[in-house]
Amino acid sequence: MKFIKSLYLHKAFFVYMASASAGFLLSFWIPFLYPIAWILVLTISILFTVDLFILYRYTNAIKAARLLPDKFSNSDINLVPITITSSYPFTTELDVIDELPVQFQKRDFSYKASVYSNQTLDFNYDVRPVERGEYYFGHLNVYVSSRLKIVKRKYQFQNEQMVAVYPSFVQMQKYDFLAISNQLTEFGLKKIRRIGNTSEFEQIKDYVKGDDFRTVNWKATAKRGQLMVNQYQDEKSQPIYSIIDTGRVMKMPFNGLKLLDYAINSTLAFSNVALKKHDKVGMLTFSKTIESFLPASQKPTYLNVILQRLYNINTQYYDSDYGLLYAQLKRKVTHRSLVILYTNFEHISALKRQLPYLQAISKKHLLVVVLFENTELDTIISEHAEDLQAIYHKTIAEKFSYEKKLMVKELKKYGIQSVLTAPEKLTINTINKYLEIKARGLL
Repeated sequence: MKFIKSLYLHKAFFVYMASASAGFLLSFWIPFLYPIAWILVLTISILFTVDLFILYRYTNAIKAARLLPDKFSNSDINLVPITITSSYPFTTELDVIDELPVQFQKRDFSYKASVYSNQTLDFNYDVRPVERGEYYFGHLNVYVSSRLKIVKRKYQFQNEQMVAVYPSFVQMQKYDFLAISNQLTEFGLKKIRRIGNTSEFEQIKDYVKGDDFRTVNWKATAKRGQLMVNQYQDEKSQPIYSIIDTGRVMKMPFNGLKLLDYAINSTLAFSNVALKKHDKVGMLTFSKTIESFLPASQKPTYLNVILQRLYNINTQYYDSDYGLLYAQLKRKVTHRSLVILYTNFEHISALKRQLPYLQAISKKHLLVVVLFENTELDTIISEHAEDLQAIYHKTIAEKFSYEKKLMVKELKKYGIQSVLTAPEKLTINTINKYLEIKARGLL
């Protein structure tokens, strides 16, 4: 039975058999085709037997492995390495078919290659997950044929391999590296001139050319008989909370990724940068109820705790309760903190319904409301309207786009900071806002 399951026939076999059958049929009218058809059948039988023998003579002549990583990064390109070793004493033709997880909805994966005797073939293919969770790979199938291409032998390896898809740690590492290399401006992150005072005293040191004269410590200068200046460092350990709205408004997809996943990826990258700046980071998710709460902490290992908590977040189909959010912050967050709220309002009337709660939060904390631009509306707005229906669609799109800008103005009127951003630029713009707030000393 195992032999039958592993045996497949090439297309060439069926072509030869069809030719022989046609020869037998035509022999009723053209008699000399009859012996030719029999010769063709005999030849096919001999080739079939020889091909079968040389492919099944060797046991376990093909070894293959799918080298999956511990986890995939959501919304990023992830590589899947494959290694195949052939022990056949002749060159073989391989057709590799990997059974990808159902989430990718891809059933036509195939890789063809030729492998010499005792050669190891290594290659990669890439996948881009757009949902967090567990992804199960099926069999790694390798179909082997000789140069005769009559018979194919099937090998199977590694069924039910699982890999977990986590929030985008690739994006997090990218911005972490750029922050260290001081190249954030290349990705849109800008340096802000310091106009506030968010510094704390560090030490008194000798004056060096270029030091600010306003930092001269005259008492120390008189005592030492030379210019001494105060050295300051950025104020650290400020509590920062990322709050994610998991209500139905965050279910909207852009480029295959839900707004919630954009917010989750941004939270991870932003928390990493804040920890590098020695601030405390915390997290809260809510919709109809408070689903998750992590108090602000400065521990370097806290990022793993945030990563695990973000992994299990899902959108709910409820309207979010901002009154409950205000009560939770009032009870659990007692110190003034920077609160980054990831949410989305499609109509200004929806914003105005929640505005009293946002005002109440902003009185005690520095609140930044992150809103998403509907980038798909830009396509409709930029298109030339040629009929009445197109004019109607364009007018409605412009109305929705304008309402987003009105929301920013409405929030600003009540002293609430905001970020209006395209989903794909969310992480950059959020980190930018954080750096701006730190530089201006608003917290």
